[in-house]
Amino acid sequence: MTQQNTRRNFLKYSAAITSAITVMPYAAYADGHRGDKFGNITINPISHASFVMTSPNGTIYVDPVGDAADYASFAEPDLVLITHHHGDHFKQETLNAIVSENTQMIVNPEVYAKLPAPMQAKARQLANGESTKMADIAVDAIPAYNTTKGREKFHPKGRDNGYIVSLDGQRIYISGDTEDIPDMRALKNIDIAFVCMNLPFTMDVKAAASAVAEFKPAHVYPYHYRGRDNGTQDPQEFADLVGAASDVKLGKWYG
Repeated sequence: MTQQNTRRNFLKYSAAITSAITVMPYAAYADGHRGDKFGNITINPISHASFVMTSPNGTIYVDPVGDAADYASFAEPDLVLITHHHGDHFKQETLNAIVSENTQMIVNPEVYAKLPAPMQAKARQLANGESTKMADIAVDAIPAYNTTKGREKFHPKGRDNGYIVSLDGQRIYISGDTEDIPDMRALKNIDIAFVCMNLPFTMDVKAAASAVAEFKPAHVYPYHYRGRDNGTQDPQEFADLVGAASDVKLGKWYG
């Protein structure tokens, strides 16, 4: 795979970064939202699995779906991350509305194959275990899959991604859709984590809390917790189970 190390009109070289930071209306956008601040990074939950991260080095949309109006008050994305092709993580109509000329994307191979050609030209596909870097933003693709017998069909091993984003001196883990897997428990030095929990598609609250208690991110958001057939998990129960192992952030993901 060809690795591009520059971005069209954004995130090119150090001098270009400095210039972009100077003109980016970051402060105005950050002040206009009620997201949680972690140093230079602000986390803005949107819905379910979708959120926006802003920092002086860029604006990142993660699994953006839903109405484009949900993103209208944010700066246009410099980077879009998509974990996999399911409709609550990937929606072409939303991408058509929010991806700009200067946006780049990182997606798994399954999503890449579904993108129209003009959008493929903006996208870099990463498989499990692969990494890339765009100036000061590094992204590692982490496995995300089901392990429970009968549920492997939802997220088979090797297809879908989680991500670790290294940005502004912090490491952010995005689980995507996964069960309690060794790859997650083995993570180290995670500053902010987003951990899914819903049934039958991912894991229950006890498994999610147990995994977090082992890899101990400094801060963790339970997200993606509405399920099917009474599979919705309770984020407050998650917080109670995690206890002092991590600082649990209860974002407004629904309603």
